[in-house]
Amino acid sequence: MDVFSGFHGHVLAAVQQLKHDGVVPKDASVQGISLGAPKDAGHGDLATNAAMVLAKPAKLPPRALAERIVPLLSSDPFVETVEIAGPGFINLTLKQSFWPSVCRMVLEQGDAFGRSAIGKGDAINVEYVSANPTGPMHVGHCRGAVFGDALANLLAFAGHEVTREYYVNDAGAQVDVLARSAFLRYREALGEDIGEIPEGLYPGDYLKPVGQNLASNHGRDLLEMTEAEWLPLVRSAALKAMLGMIENDLAQLDIRHDVFFSERSMIDGEDEVAETIADLKSKGLVYEGRLPPPKGKLDEDWEDRVQLLFRSTEFGDDQDRPLVKADGTYTYFAADIAYHYDKFRRGFRSMIDVWGADHSGHIKRMSAALQALTDGLAQLDVKICQLVRLFRAGEPVKMSKRAGTFVTLRDVVDEVGAGPVRFMMLYRKNDAPLDFDFAKVTEQSRDNPVFYVQYAHARASSVQRNAAEAFRHLVLDREHLATADLDRLEDESELALMRRLAQFPRLVEAAAEAHEPHRIAFYLYDLAGDFHGLWNRGKDLPQLRFIHQNDLELTRARVALVVATQQVLASGLGILGVRAVHELH
Repeated sequence: MDVFSGFHGHVLAAVQQLKHDGVVPKDASVQGISLGAPKDAGHGDLATNAAMVLAKPAKLPPRALAERIVPLLSSDPFVETVEIAGPGFINLTLKQSFWPSVCRMVLEQGDAFGRSAIGKGDAINVEYVSANPTGPMHVGHCRGAVFGDALANLLAFAGHEVTREYYVNDAGAQVDVLARSAFLRYREALGEDIGEIPEGLYPGDYLKPVGQNLASNHGRDLLEMTEAEWLPLVRSAALKAMLGMIENDLAQLDIRHDVFFSERSMIDGEDEVAETIADLKSKGLVYEGRLPPPKGKLDEDWEDRVQLLFRSTEFGDDQDRPLVKADGTYTYFAADIAYHYDKFRRGFRSMIDVWGADHSGHIKRMSAALQALTDGLAQLDVKICQLVRLFRAGEPVKMSKRAGTFVTLRDVVDEVGAGPVRFMMLYRKNDAPLDFDFAKVTEQSRDNPVFYVQYAHARASSVQRNAAEAFRHLVLDREHLATADLDRLEDESELALMRRLAQFPRLVEAAAEAHEPHRIAFYLYDLAGDFHGLWNRGKDLPQLRFIHQNDLELTRARVALVVATQQVLASGLGILGVRAVHELH
C-alpha cells in the first residue's frame, strides 16, 4: 500500500469540490493528476500538478487555479503547509507527526509493503537472454539476463502475471555450424588429430565434452554416415548440451525461465511462419518487389532481386522488409514475426523483449509487424542493453580460454559472486554502456554500491543482535515493534529515513510502469546512505544511539525504525534478485 494514497485522494476530493462549485467543469478529466515527492526536498514532501492539468478546462491560469486548491488541501490534519511553486505546482509539507505512521505501516505489512496492484494480474511476457545456443553465456548476455530477470521480478511485485521466456534460435545456419564444430570434437575424441580449428567453426573447449559424449554413444558409427545423415543427430545432441550449459550458467545468477520456445518448433509440422505470412497477405501487407541497397552497412537479409516483402513502411519503418531468402528459407525477421504472433495467440497483449545493442535497428520493423498482425491490440516494448566492458583495476580483462573468444558469464560470477554481478549490472540504466571493474566491485567502501547496500542490511541485523543482548526480554518481531512509541523518533535524520521509506511504494510503481529496474538500485543506495548517516550520528551524539540501556521504550522505537529499514532493503534487493546478507566477512 502507498502511504501517500490518502493525500492523493485528498487532492481528488479538492478537485471534486471545485467541480461542485463550478470552478472546474464537471466533465473535466482527472487523469494525469499526480502526487509524488518533488525532486528537490526543499520544496516539501509532496507535489501535485492538479492545477496544471485542470487549468485549460477551467479556463484559468494554473497559478490562479492553484490558489483555489490550496485552502482545500490545507484542511488535512497531517498537512503543515501548502505552497504554490513555479507555474502552478502545489507543494505540501507534512507535519512531523505523520512520519511515524510510515514506519508502523512497514512493520505491519512486512514484505507486502511496496507491493502494488497496478498490474491488475494482467499477463505480460518478458523475453530475455535468447542467445544463440552455440556456446556458454558471455558477459554481454549477462547484462541482458540480469536486467530481464529483475524487470520480471519488478513487474510481478507490481501485480502483473509474468512469464519469463527464452527464445531458442535453433533453426538457423548457426546451429549447423555448431553441429559441424561438435563433429570435429567427436573425431578428436576418437583419437584423431584435428589440428587447428578451421575458421568459421566454434573453437572453444566447451565442445570437447559434447564430442566425448558422441563418441561414447555412437562409437565410430557417425564416421560411416554422410553429412546429411549425421548432421541432424549431432545437431540435436549439441543443442541439448548447449541449452543445458546455458541453463546452468544462468542458474549461477539464480535466473530461471518459465518457457524455452524453440524456433524450429514453428516450422516442424505445421508451418507457423507460412501461416503468419498468409495472415499478412490477407491484410494486403505483403507484396513482391525489389529493395534498394541499404545505406551504410548491408543488412543481412538484403538481396538484389524480386522478393516477398512486408510493407513495414506503412507502420513507421524506413523501408519494407524481406520475408523469404533466395534459397526458399525464411529470413530471421519472418521467423521473429511468427514467434511474436505466437505469443499473441498464447494470450499475451503486453510483451517486453530484452535485446543486445546490435539489434536496435530491428525495433521498428518488429513493432510494425506486431501492430499489423494484431490490429494494434498487442504492445511491444523492446529494451536495449548496451555493451559491458570488463576491467581489473582499470586494465581491460582478456578473453576466456574456455570460451575461446570472450569472457564467460561463469568466469565473472565465479570471481565476484552472483549478488555483486546482479547489483552492478543494474546500477546503470540499461541503454547506457557499463564499465565493470572487478577490483571496484569487491572493495568495501561507499564507492561500491552493492557493498554499501549489503552493509546497511547487515548493520541492521547487528543492531538487533546488540539490542537483544542489552535487553534480554525485548521482543524483536515486527508485530511487537509496531506497538512501540514511534512518536519519540524526532531527530531530523530519523525523519529523513522515514521519508525515504515512504517513497518505496511509489517508486516501485513508477519503475514498473517505465520498465526501469535500475531505479530500485538507485533508491536502495540512497536508503542505505540515510541509514548509515543515522548510525554515524549516533557515534557522534550518544543521545541518538539506537540502544539506550536506561530507556527501553526509546530503544524499542529506534530498533523498530531499524527493522523497518531492513525490511525495505530486503524487499528492494529481492526485486533485483540479490540475496540480503546478515553478516559481512
